Amino acid sequence: MRAPATILPVTTEALGFARNGIDILRDVALTIHAGPPTLIIGPNGAGKSVLLRLLHGLLTPSAGRVVWSGGADPRQHQAMVFQRPVLLRRSVLANAEYPLALAGVARAARTARAGAALALVGLAPMAGRPARRLSGGEQQRLALARAAALNPDILFLDEPCASLDPAATRAVEEIVTTLSARGTKIVMTTHDLAQARRLAGDVVVLHRGHVLEHTPASAFFAGPSNPQAAAFLRGELVW
Repeated sequence: MRAPATILPVTTEALGFARNGIDILRDVALTIHAGPPTLIIGPNGAGKSVLLRLLHGLLTPSAGRVVWSGGADPRQHQAMVFQRPVLLRRSVLANAEYPLALAGVARAARTARAGAALALVGLAPMAGRPARRLSGGEQQRLALARAAALNPDILFLDEPCASLDPAATRAVEEIVTTLSARGTKIVMTTHDLAQARRLAGDVVVLHRGHVLEHTPASAFFAGPSNPQAAAFLRGELVW
């Protein structure tokens, strides 16, 4: 297990994001610490994916800011996996090596690191296969391997199981659990409350761009303190 991430905690200060004059997120104040996975949950359209992209730096806030600890450039210590992975027209191994090449890792070292990452996700036997011939679940595991090869302090996952069948979902969840146990901080969005129960150390509940609740998962599932969060847990809050 590695030491806790040096760029954590990460804090959002009055964070907001608007698109075409419409607020997607408003006045979001969060602190995310090292430790077990943080699951960002809420109805469709709540702003979960936008929050993840703001934290990762893919979007620029319309208001407020994201503050990282440690003084290091967070871009060198994080990675992100999307709901639909974008793969190169290359082999599985070449896809796993690609982000390492961009990071300036020497060829011999990146081959070894990519191979270890493929072994982690169960794709080592497929290293020479064209990546785009993999099944949907295998492609998502490859996306996780690419991220894991970078050895990030924090890994953002945007609904990585949304289009997967139960077996593929279980495989992804096992990888997430393994990475978390190795010391990578996982911050993941999901609309699946059962998945949040299985994976979360703490949960952030979003609704219409606002944080309703940020609490340990055990406390949330025992009984949310916010009435709207409680309605979401009961399946009564859809928008």
